[in-house]
Amino acid sequence: MNSPTRFDQLGLSEPVMQALQEIGYESPSPIQAACIPYLLEGQDLLGQAQTGTGKTAAFALPLLSKLDLSQTRPQVLVLAPTRELAIQVAEAFQVYARNLPGFHVLPIYGGQSLQNQLRQLQRGVHVVIGTPGRVMDHLRRKSLSLASLKSLVLDEADEMLRMGFIEDVEWIIQQTPATRQIALFSATMPDIIRKVARKHLKNAQEVKIESKTTTVETIDQRYWQVSGVHKLDALTRILEVEDFDAVLIFVRTKSETVNLAEKLEARGFATSALNGDMNQAHRERTVEQLKNKKLDIVVATDVAARGLDVKRITHVVNFDIPYDTESYVHRIGRTGRAGRKGSAILFVAPREMRMLRAIEKATRQTIERMQLPTSEHVTDHRIAQFKQQILDVIEAEDLEFYYDVVRQCKEEQNLSTSDVAAALTFLLQKERPLMVKDRKPVPESRDVKERKPPQGKDKKTVFESRDVKERKPSSYDKDKKPGLELRQAKESKPPHAKDKKITGKPARLKQHPDIDMVRYRIEVGRDQGVMPKDIVGAIANEAGIDSQYIGQIKLFDSFSTIELPHGMPKDIFQHLKKVRIREYKLNISADGDEGKAPGAAAEGRRTHKEFDGKTGKKTAPKKARPTLKTAKRKPS
Repeated sequence: MNSPTRFDQLGLSEPVMQALQEIGYESPSPIQAACIPYLLEGQDLLGQAQTGTGKTAAFALPLLSKLDLSQTRPQVLVLAPTRELAIQVAEAFQVYARNLPGFHVLPIYGGQSLQNQLRQLQRGVHVVIGTPGRVMDHLRRKSLSLASLKSLVLDEADEMLRMGFIEDVEWIIQQTPATRQIALFSATMPDIIRKVARKHLKNAQEVKIESKTTTVETIDQRYWQVSGVHKLDALTRILEVEDFDAVLIFVRTKSETVNLAEKLEARGFATSALNGDMNQAHRERTVEQLKNKKLDIVVATDVAARGLDVKRITHVVNFDIPYDTESYVHRIGRTGRAGRKGSAILFVAPREMRMLRAIEKATRQTIERMQLPTSEHVTDHRIAQFKQQILDVIEAEDLEFYYDVVRQCKEEQNLSTSDVAAALTFLLQKERPLMVKDRKPVPESRDVKERKPPQGKDKKTVFESRDVKERKPSSYDKDKKPGLELRQAKESKPPHAKDKKITGKPARLKQHPDIDMVRYRIEVGRDQGVMPKDIVGAIANEAGIDSQYIGQIKLFDSFSTIELPHGMPKDIFQHLKKVRIREYKLNISADGDEGKAPGAAAEGRRTHKEFDGKTGKKTAPKKARPTLKTAKRKPS
């Protein structure tokens, strides 16, 4: 049986199909074509596919098609390993459900206001996407009811295993109705994942998608991490300084092709839109103008650009990141053809860094970070172009008449040649000033500046700073090596003391011996019911750190210690102080004299005797009780 080649062959609901048409989707990816029919039929599914193959749509589209919008208790629950992924999946559901009236989706994760989540759950939601820890909290509070649950999705199950969440996942599964449908997706299938599948999935259909994505080596690939408010300004600057012949810009929707093309046209670029709403004659005319150099820039959707082969396209810009890796490869394949050199530039929002890593993994190529051109760079480039225009005119045109005009100006007004030339330059560049001034500087940013450990040039980049204002997680620069199995301490009590101080220098990570570690103290421990996996989840989600960079964790009664890479940025450190595990603040601080954390108090680390880990407040030192030897007798 051949796989469906169009979405309209899959049996999706009309509102969902309408959303796909508006987005510009036409052909399902292999995992979508394989999974959607099974999930529409209500069958359990075991899917193996890499991140970036389109698996979110593979489960979101059929589950949305089966929703009963009149029932406001959760019908779909998606478990995701990280806060970042939970937000991405929730956003995808919202996009696909744009034509479902009254639809509500709620992402729930640690570090977010619990009261806000409680209000939204009470109001009623159709789909919940959450991290295991926060979902468990709501189930224990009885604030999340799974009585009406129809479908449960376990997304990136191997990542949840690596972060120590599998036991939590199994506990959550046990709270779901026996009649629910389960879809489990994982990039790899270790034995423990298959064991979970055999235990909880019933007659599951198995789908395995091999990623065969490759890219052309003649294409120079770069990315710029940007926030959406500044994308047009960033694009304009890049187009100003890049030496291009023709540019193909990709966006996600048909309406955005027209919107962006009009804005670029207003900024002086010869631009046109290309989308599926155009008739064949209009499309052919646009392509012909691009070939004949009457157009320099075309803004297109994936569908509209399929089969486009114009030799003069030197640059492809992904203004909107694609939903899957295959689309990325198809997009950038419009340049660098037949052995010619080409450039591909990808705009990546902070929340989209996971897709960037997936693209790098699938294409087996590193995409280099680019610096946004400054206003000075744009000014220099405009001046250079202007000078070249002057030389071209002098060589190609008969200027005798204009020499006479200049001579008359000089003689009548007693001006120098320089005065006349400067005035003419000013008049000529009024519409496109040579000197570019920043009205609002595009932030190069707290989001993207690297912070490297100071021990030498060969040290890995571990931290990328986070945007505190937007309270979004930053990303660690993930290494391509396999993930580190976390070294977690046994939970037995130290033999001689309730809260024994940790001594000794932190060890280095075995997989990353060139990274120096620093031991930190956090004010939660056994007394608060904390487990190592709780700490890993909080640090991974809130600091944006990949778990392979988290070192040894040791639990004590009223506090714990954790080893993290040297060089933690101050904004991440300050944020971690406020993060809560099981409703208790971490209050992270540097442990002992291993090294002061950014912003650490001058008076030094607070000991467990001076700090109440349960209340999160300082406690006054206890006064020693008087003994027979120390008590003074009152005078008789």
